[in-house]
Amino acid sequence: MRILIFTQKIDIDDPILGFFHNWILKLSEKFQKISVICLEKGNYNLPENVKIYSLGKESGQNRIKYLKNFFNLILGLNREYDSVLVHMNQEYVLLGGFFWKLIGKKVYLWRNHKIGNLFTDIAVWMSHKVFCTSKFAYVAKYKKTKLMPVGIDNGVFNTELRIMNYESCKDRILFLGRISPIKNPDLLIEALDLLNKKGVNFICDFYGDALPKDKAYFNSIKTKVKNLNLKDKIKFYKAVPNYETPKIYSSHEIFVNLTPSGSFDKTILEAAACGCLPVIINKSLGGEIEEILIAENTAEDVATKINFWIEEDDNRKNIIKDRIQEYILEKHSLNILVDKLYLEINKQKQDS
Repeated sequence: MRILIFTQKIDIDDPILGFFHNWILKLSEKFQKISVICLEKGNYNLPENVKIYSLGKESGQNRIKYLKNFFNLILGLNREYDSVLVHMNQEYVLLGGFFWKLIGKKVYLWRNHKIGNLFTDIAVWMSHKVFCTSKFAYVAKYKKTKLMPVGIDNGVFNTELRIMNYESCKDRILFLGRISPIKNPDLLIEALDLLNKKGVNFICDFYGDALPKDKAYFNSIKTKVKNLNLKDKIKFYKAVPNYETPKIYSSHEIFVNLTPSGSFDKTILEAAACGCLPVIINKSLGGEIEEILIAENTAEDVATKINFWIEEDDNRKNIIKDRIQEYILEKHSLNILVDKLYLEINKQKQDS
């Protein structure tokens, strides 16, 4: 089986998208040949049966050249792949869908956003199957959609480092991800302010950068911390590559992710796989993990959930951690994801 994969970026050093490098690496064990077309490429280390092609963003090209490169590549490579997997960016299905249908290529769309539109509907119609990880995702409503594992690499995200950092991580809270309004870091700061006023002992570290459009928002967050006299309790750090996050997860006890339901932020399970206790507002995990980990979308309830885990005894914490890690291993490991993707695509190929 040979497959063409579209993704936004191939760069092992990218803080947000670096995880996809490992996905490609694992998929290369299943597929005879993988051709990857990305908008931008950086550093990567992949086997010989994987070829990376860029639309040229890293060299500063414009959208007209991206389109030209897109059509040149899908035409030039058409004998090199049997199926197409588009990761997150529905635009590629809209651009290439009719061509792929004409030459008999099966198209698969991976999309996990909460919000969609008419173009999403068209992209789904042009796809043979759609994949997502959240039952609250926009595309989850379609009959052709299949819920998939999140894809956590347990060889990378595990508790080995935590054993050495156990005492130093107590009462330490972590927020790791892009700093943007959708991630609700301001809500966490309000919750921490409530805890501080109650005399609760904690340290909270924020790891992440903001997109240019969110720079003013990030500055307002820092100002808020200063005005609330939380500078001794809250520290900000630059974003780090995905492969460096296990040591950061392992040096914190509580991981807070306030992304709303609709998308399934994989950092929640990465942190839990490394032994963190997650506090989330995402309802996608409802019924899957302990309800005490899921807060309402208010500063008061987020503060209550954080304080619960700060005050809880170690035995209870360890029981919950073990349950979550078992759940990740059985339901959301990268190996399980790759096996399911391969089976779905291979099944469609056999049926055609």
